[in-house]
Amino acid sequence: MTQVQKDHQESHGILGGGLQDGLTLKPIRYEWAYDLYNQAVANTWFPNEIQLVQDLGDYKKLSEDEKHAFNTVISYLNPNELLINKSIAFGLYPFVNAAEAHLYLSKQMWEEANHCMAFEYILETFPMDRKSSYEMNTVVPEVAAKGAFQTRYLRKMMDKDLDILSIEGKKDFVRNLVSYNIVLEGIWFYSSFMVGLAFRQRNLLRNFGSLIDWTVRDETLHLKFGINLLLTVLEENPELQTEEFAEEIKGLILEAVELEEAYNRYKLPNGILGMNADYVNQYVRHMTDRRLEELGFEPHFNVPNPAKWMATANDTLELVNFFESTNTSYEVGGATKSAKDDK
Repeated sequence: MTQVQKDHQESHGILGGGLQDGLTLKPIRYEWAYDLYNQAVANTWFPNEIQLVQDLGDYKKLSEDEKHAFNTVISYLNPNELLINKSIAFGLYPFVNAAEAHLYLSKQMWEEANHCMAFEYILETFPMDRKSSYEMNTVVPEVAAKGAFQTRYLRKMMDKDLDILSIEGKKDFVRNLVSYNIVLEGIWFYSSFMVGLAFRQRNLLRNFGSLIDWTVRDETLHLKFGINLLLTVLEENPELQTEEFAEEIKGLILEAVELEEAYNRYKLPNGILGMNADYVNQYVRHMTDRRLEELGFEPHFNVPNPAKWMATANDTLELVNFFESTNTSYEVGGATKSAKDDK
């Protein structure tokens, strides 16, 4: 098949690779994508809406172990927000042909950039070594291993010989989608969010906690979009629904859990704020079971959620800017909606 034929090939599913695919919005084929785009627009926020002066005083009082945990969270989240954009740009956007999905992915890319700027804002405010922060992702083995896991699947999507309409091409798409959406955004990020929000549980870094709240709201929608996209691809391509491929995907997720548990042991070599690495890793396992169930698997770990306070932390409807003592509505242009889940 020539490139021209590929570009003009009519595709009735959500996957495609032609330049002429997905250029008309109406009639909308995937209402879930359009609804999530509109919700994402309503959720728009900017980091400088929250002042961090009070948090700076809290940060200076933290113990060395607490600073290590906090610095590790920021150092990890910052570049990985941009790594997600690479996954969208090279692994998702070119192969999804529905205009409403493109709208959402465009907004998501802006949100990931906004999250990066939020963490840059923290690096600029707190006395953190930016060079060491950036280097952590390559020089710390437990963190570098996570990066290698992510790029393994994205690299396949950047292969010039990839045929997205072949069975193997569709499998590569699913593998990459799972590695970024289910693993990175649905499990790994929530582990870091939990540690970050634990400071607020002790009445510390409360405005930083608001930045995390807003980030979590975005990530909740990213997760919903990714799961809907994944299930749509599987529904439209029944040839992918084999026991062998299902077990491969489950194994991919469980491999990621092992990497995250090692990372959390690096992040929390000693207990802080009433928790330790085992506590956080139980939360990781609980979250993994949630994700497995959302994909139609049975839970693997069968452990209870040790941090039920996370659901409350992520359900805040209005966030308080403690520096200015004013309420800051999370959404713009409409009523605030609950985004439930410790998810």
